[in-house]
Amino acid sequence: MAPDYGETFALWRAKAADPWRDYTHHPFVEGLRDGSLPRHAFLHYLVQDYVFLVHFARAWSLGVVKAETLDEMKVCSATVDALVNHEMALHIQVCATEGIDEQTLFNAAEAPENLAYTRYVLDAGHQGDFLDLMAALAPCVMGYGEIGLRLAQDKAPDTPYADWINTYADPGYQSLCKTVGAMIDDAVARRIGDLANSPRGAVLQNRFTTATRLEIAFWQMGLNGQ
Repeated sequence: MAPDYGETFALWRAKAADPWRDYTHHPFVEGLRDGSLPRHAFLHYLVQDYVFLVHFARAWSLGVVKAETLDEMKVCSATVDALVNHEMALHIQVCATEGIDEQTLFNAAEAPENLAYTRYVLDAGHQGDFLDLMAALAPCVMGYGEIGLRLAQDKAPDTPYADWINTYADPGYQSLCKTVGAMIDDAVARRIGDLANSPRGAVLQNRFTTATRLEIAFWQMGLNGQ
C-alpha cells in the first residue's frame, strides 16, 4: 500500500503507475534492500546525489520566490534546511569513510543524467509557476519516502545500506513527505480547485511523470557506476 502523502500526490502517482514502479523498484533500489549493490556503484551514486542535492536545494529555494502564502514559504525554506543541513550530512559522512572529502563532493563533475534531471526541475520552476515546480520536485521527495518505508520492512538483516534506508524511513523524513503533500494539496485548491478536471491537470501530470522517468535514469546512472 502506498503511503498517504496527500490527494494530489496519489493522483499523480496513479497516472504514472508504470514509470513509478520502475523508479521505486529499480534494480539499484533492490540492491540496497538485499545488500547486493556493488559498493563502487553506491559511492558513485552518493557523489552524484550530493551534486544533485545542491541543485535540488536551489530549486526548493525558488519555491520561496514562487510561493503565494506564508505557509508555502515556511515549508519550502524548511525543506532547504533539511536538504542542506541534514540529508547532505549522510553523503559527507559515508564518503569521508571512503576518503572522499566534502570539497571533492561539491566540485564533482556532473553526470549527464544529473544535468538532465536538475536542469529540468529548475526549468520547471523558472518557466512555470509554483505548481509546475512542485510537480517536478515531488517524485524525489515522496519517492524516497516510499522507498525508505518499503525497504525498512523488507531489507536483508545484513545489508550494508541500512543507514541509507533508515534515513528515508525515519519519522522525521516521513513527516516532511506528509507536510509537503499537504502543502501541495492546499496549493492546488488555492490555484486550481478540481485538479482532475482542470486543463492544467495534464501539464502538471507531465511534469511529474517526466521527473519520475528522470529518477529512473538517475538510478541507472548509479548502477552503471564508475
